[in-house]
Amino acid sequence: MSEEKKHDKKEDRNHNPEDPKERKDDHGEHHDHHAMMVEDFKKRFFFSLILMVPILLLSPMIQMFMGVDFRFAGDSYLLFILSTILFFYGGKPFLTGALEEFKKKSPAMMMLIALAITVAYVYSSLTVFVLPGDEFFWELATLIVIMLLGHWIEMKSIMGASNALNELINLMPETAHRIKDNGDTEDVPINHLKTGDTVLVKPSEKVPIDGKVYEGHSSVDESMITGESVPVDKGEGEEVVGGSINGDGVLKFTVSRVGDDTFLSQVIKMVREAQESKSRSQRLADIAAKWLFYIALTAGIITFTAWMLIGGDVNFAIVRAVTVVIISCPHALGLATPLVTAVSTSIGAKEGLLVRDRGAFENARKINAIVFDKTGTLTEGQFGVTDIHEVATSKEELLSIAYSVELNSEHPIAKGIVNKGKEKNVKRMEVVDYQNLTGKGLEAKVDGRNIKVVSPGYMRSEGISFDDEHYEEMAKEGKTVVFVLEEKKLLGYIALTDIIRESAKEAVAKLREMGVQSIMLTGDNQRVADYVGREIGIDTVIAEVLPREKADKVDELHKENKIVAMTGDGVNDAPALAKADLGIAIGAGTDVAIETADVILVRSNPLDVVSILRLSRATYRKMLQNLAWATGYNILAIPLAAGILYNQGIVISPAVGAVLMSLSTVIVAINARLLKIK
Repeated sequence: MSEEKKHDKKEDRNHNPEDPKERKDDHGEHHDHHAMMVEDFKKRFFFSLILMVPILLLSPMIQMFMGVDFRFAGDSYLLFILSTILFFYGGKPFLTGALEEFKKKSPAMMMLIALAITVAYVYSSLTVFVLPGDEFFWELATLIVIMLLGHWIEMKSIMGASNALNELINLMPETAHRIKDNGDTEDVPINHLKTGDTVLVKPSEKVPIDGKVYEGHSSVDESMITGESVPVDKGEGEEVVGGSINGDGVLKFTVSRVGDDTFLSQVIKMVREAQESKSRSQRLADIAAKWLFYIALTAGIITFTAWMLIGGDVNFAIVRAVTVVIISCPHALGLATPLVTAVSTSIGAKEGLLVRDRGAFENARKINAIVFDKTGTLTEGQFGVTDIHEVATSKEELLSIAYSVELNSEHPIAKGIVNKGKEKNVKRMEVVDYQNLTGKGLEAKVDGRNIKVVSPGYMRSEGISFDDEHYEEMAKEGKTVVFVLEEKKLLGYIALTDIIRESAKEAVAKLREMGVQSIMLTGDNQRVADYVGREIGIDTVIAEVLPREKADKVDELHKENKIVAMTGDGVNDAPALAKADLGIAIGAGTDVAIETADVILVRSNPLDVVSILRLSRATYRKMLQNLAWATGYNILAIPLAAGILYNQGIVISPAVGAVLMSLSTVIVAINARLLKIK
């Protein structure tokens, strides 16, 4: 973490975004600001649009173009009054924006717009009261209206990406059942909770804040937080996350994190930072816009000077100069990358891809090697049945017996067998006299039969024979085997292992199609790693690696000129995540993942790694398309606006220039909206 971030975190320690008021004032502030700006531009646009109609009708040039005559005494003064209202009301955002840019000594889009409308207004006003010549208030009106429309489109696009923050904020309840010293509970606002407080969560309630369970047992639906569709069992010592939904049990937990330290607050912060951060591509666009401003200003001055020297017509020279300034406005260029960034961030949030570092994300298009951790990344991190071997009964009955016994246990192996039984819809038998054989297995009477589900150690200690060769083969593949006995008679055995994610196989196959090499990096033994690698289709398997050595392996890949992404759980893999060109944390929720990864995969799905690369590549293509259109448009339009083809009868008026500029902006906005992952 940077010193600046550390300082910010320290300064905000007493800040609590779980507070409903603070949530509105802090997390909602950014969203509300954009919402107000959208509404402001909308009002100004429609008011200016309505005001533009009489201005156009009162303009002598428009009347001449339409072949009508609405002139009357004092019409030019009325035209001046209406245009003045439009200039100050409709043009206010651009004038104030230009002032801010001037204070920062960073001229860009707003200063250019302000220059154009100010020149148009001042010159036209002078023609009404002082100078002879044709006014062009109508051009001022069309320019302001079109600019307001362009900015309204921009702000609405940015708002689209901001909605994800509101959805996250709304996950949090507003109160919690705090347990007092005498055991009673009291309902308190979330912001009143402190680290170490004890909280009660009733069935079907939302968990109000992050904490660690010290009493009770329940299943918790974390799908809104992590994307996992299956409820997670929570018991003593387990972590619960604020915003998740409690199941049928009652949980008591100790508050472990408050304020900005909570998981949901970190997610909100990441989404916001991703929306607001300026990527390298954006900085390039800003530089291009700045230079285009200087070019436009210089071209306008040269155009005015040249036409004054050629013909000496002040009105025509100013019209040409203003047209150059209007046509050169880098509005589309300024929107080229921000709109793509906003859209890609919104798409990423919807797909469960939380981008923490936009620069690393945009460079993900260059990735040619992805390193995967095994446990919890390529595998689900929980046991599943892989083999059922019957000996003295049928497979169905063997599973049914084991399923009935294991229903009474909370052991991970038991859960794997129970899940398999539910999947196969096997018969549940009557179980009585259930007892736990510590370190050995389980014993119970199943439909009157004395049944044991035991470990290989128990089998050997009791001298009960089994197919040792077959057992060793499965053990080499990292499988855990349990034996089912009736008295001392072996009915069969069941093998379980950490389930390989089906999506992992598909992800590796798609990465290969994209020309990206997949590498497994794990601390497991070589034989287990090789088995998982074969099942998934990964050719390069690096096993028996300590956590501190994983970063060294990433360095070795760098020396092979590989551009590397590291995908892991964000805990043991933290050093490698930091060393990689792109750090990807699968399974959001750990502090280390949030601090070290560039991208968080909320759904813990390896296929989302493919989505990251595709979105990065698609985002970069859209940025190039928009930059090429905006820049190319201005380069071609400036000479025409200056009147280089005047003798050939080709002249672009300020109004036409404004229309073309707006068209460029709309095209850029539409093109950004067409961004898709696939």
